[in-house]
Amino acid sequence: MTIRTKLFIFIPLLVIFLNIIFFFIFQSSKQMQDSYNVMMDRILDYKEITDETNVNLRSLNQYLVSPNERTLNDFNQHKHTLDELQANVVQHSSDNNNLEITNFKNMLRTFIEQEEAVIQALEQGNLDDYTYYYSEAEKTAQYIKEKEQTLVDLELNFYQPLYNKIVADSKQLNQLGITLIFATTLLSILIAIGLSRSITNPIGRLVRTAKHIAKGNFSTSFPPVKTNDEIRILSDTFQQMVENIHNLMQKNIESVEKDRLVKELELKALQNQINPHFLFNTLNVISQLAFIEGADKTSDLTVSVSNLLRYNLRKLDKPVTLAEELNHAREYFIIQKARFRDRVQFITEIEEAALKQVIPCLTLQPILENAFVHGIEHLEDGAVITICVKKQADHVFVSIADNGVGMDEEMRQALLRLDEKEIPANHSTAGHTTGLGTKNVFKRLELFYEKTNLVNIKSKQKQGTVVEFRLPLKTV
Repeated sequence: MTIRTKLFIFIPLLVIFLNIIFFFIFQSSKQMQDSYNVMMDRILDYKEITDETNVNLRSLNQYLVSPNERTLNDFNQHKHTLDELQANVVQHSSDNNNLEITNFKNMLRTFIEQEEAVIQALEQGNLDDYTYYYSEAEKTAQYIKEKEQTLVDLELNFYQPLYNKIVADSKQLNQLGITLIFATTLLSILIAIGLSRSITNPIGRLVRTAKHIAKGNFSTSFPPVKTNDEIRILSDTFQQMVENIHNLMQKNIESVEKDRLVKELELKALQNQINPHFLFNTLNVISQLAFIEGADKTSDLTVSVSNLLRYNLRKLDKPVTLAEELNHAREYFIIQKARFRDRVQFITEIEEAALKQVIPCLTLQPILENAFVHGIEHLEDGAVITICVKKQADHVFVSIADNGVGMDEEMRQALLRLDEKEIPANHSTAGHTTGLGTKNVFKRLELFYEKTNLVNIKSKQKQGTVVEFRLPLKTV
C-alpha cells in the first residue's frame, strides 16, 4: 500500500467518524427540540383558545352595549375564529388527556351556544334570558380558562419525564461525543506518529546505511523494510544499486588481479629472455649447423627450444586455443625427453572436438614442469606423464597425471587455497613445491572464466598426482 493510499484511507475515515459523532449529537438535540416544540405548540394553542374566548366575550359585550352592524360583524369574526380553534383542539388528544380534551371541547361548544343564545335573546327583547345566558357565558369562559391551566399542567406532567430522559440521553451522548472526540484525537495522533515513523524510520536507516557505504563498507547489512510502499521500492532500488556497484568493483578488482598475474608472468619471462632476438638467431644457427653435420636430434631439440622461448615471450594477456597449448606442451616434452631419455613416457588422449576451447596462455606448461621437476625427477625408470582432454556437455575436462612421488594432504590443500600467497615453508623442497607458479595458473583460470572451483588435485605420496581442470565451454 502506497503512502498516498494510506493518507487517502486514513483522512476520509477520520472525517466520516467525526461526522457520525456530530450527527448523533445533532439528532439528539433535534429530538429534544422537536419534543419541546410539540409541547409548546399545544400550550400555546390552549392559551390562544382561552384568549380568543375572552376576546369573544368582550366583542359580545361591545355588541350588547352598542348593537350595530360593525360590532356584530366583529363578534361573528371572532366567533368564527373560535369555531376553528375548537375544531382543531381534537388534534391534541392523547391517552393521558383524552377526557380533559373532550371536556375542554364541550366547554367551548357550550360557550359558543351560550353566546348565540345571548344574541337571540337580545334580538327577541327577552331581557331575562339575555342576562342569564350572558352570565352563564362568563362562567363558562372562566371554566375554560381553568381547564386550559389543567391541560397545560397535564402537558407539562406528560412531557416532563420524556424531557428529563431526553436531557439525560443528551448529556450522555454529549459525554460520549466528548470521549469519542478525545479518543479520536488520541487515535489520530497515534496513527500520525505511526505513519510518520513508517516513513522517517526506514529513511533514517537508509541514510545511516548510505553513510557506511560512503565510507567503503559495502558489507553493511540493509535494514529490512516491511511496508509495501514507496519506501520499500526506494530501499530495494538502493540495495540493488549498491550491489551493482559492489559487483562492478569486484570485477574491477578481479581485472586488476588478472592483469597483475599476467604482468608477473611477463616480468618473469622478461627476466629470462636476455636479448631474445640474439638468442633466437643463435639457436637457429645451432640448429642449421647440427642439421648440416647430420645431428638431427640436436637440430630438432634446438628448434623446440626456440619455439618454446618464442611462445613464452608472447603477449600473456591474450588467450590461446587448447590446440596451441597442447603443441606448446609437446615442444616442452621434447626438451625434457632429451634430458630424461627413456626414463619418461609422454601419453596424450585428446578429443579433436575440444581443441577450439579458449584457455589462458601458459596454463599447461607450469603443471607439466611441476610433474617433471617435483614428481618424476627422482624416478630411475617407468615415469609416465599423461595429458587427457575430453569435451563434455557443458565443459572441457583436462587432466595432467604423473606417477611420481605425490604429495601429502596438507600440501594439496595449500595449493588449492588460492587466497594464500605462499606455500608452507616445510614443503619448499619436496613434492610439488611450485610456489606462485601453480597458484598463478589456478587463479588466472578463475579470473578468465569468472567462476570458481575449476581445479582439483588428487595425490597420494609415492603414488603420483593428478591435476584436473573443468573449463566452461568458451571457443574463439
